[in-house]
Amino acid sequence: MSSRPRAVYSRKQLAERVAWLGRVISRDYRGRTVQVVPILENSVVFAADLLRHITAPVICSFVHVGMRDVSLGGYERREVFFSPEPNLNGRDVLVVDTVLQSGVTMDFLLRRLQQRQPRSLRLAVLLDKSDDRKVDVQADYVGFRAASNYWVGYGLSDPSGLYRNLPYLGVVGRSPVRKTRAPAWHRRTRKTAR
Repeated sequence: MSSRPRAVYSRKQLAERVAWLGRVISRDYRGRTVQVVPILENSVVFAADLLRHITAPVICSFVHVGMRDVSLGGYERREVFFSPEPNLNGRDVLVVDTVLQSGVTMDFLLRRLQQRQPRSLRLAVLLDKSDDRKVDVQADYVGFRAASNYWVGYGLSDPSGLYRNLPYLGVVGRSPVRKTRAPAWHRRTRKTAR
């Protein structure tokens, strides 16, 4: 087993930031029911903590996003899919994931969810690794801006599946960590109903 990850964001820092996100989200959805769509498996811990801080009525629909190789007309290609597909028609939807990195998978997911005609569609992430972005996807709610490290803990694992249970967010390896925090107010609404 490799050495223990270096802690970057403590349990206390995570709790404070998630509580703050919950307050902002609650304010934005005041008077409305929000359908929260957490992405399995990485967002389980973050989503569970965030849900407890949202005071608006919540419906929760977990989805699993995956990749599979398919053969079409003799050509092999990789396809992104998600399941189950929740009923979002006319609803205020908040997708929750722990890390937004390249944006490729999230862009696919958001486009597919938009086809289900929600009233509004927003994205909340704990870590935004914008330096790694390949597709122009922006989160509406961001906990921390993060460097391109391999993050573990607080629901995130290494390739072997270890470290999801750590109460803090840390990094593996020796690369330097650039700790940054999202601005005091960060929200860019994709489709907002007033």
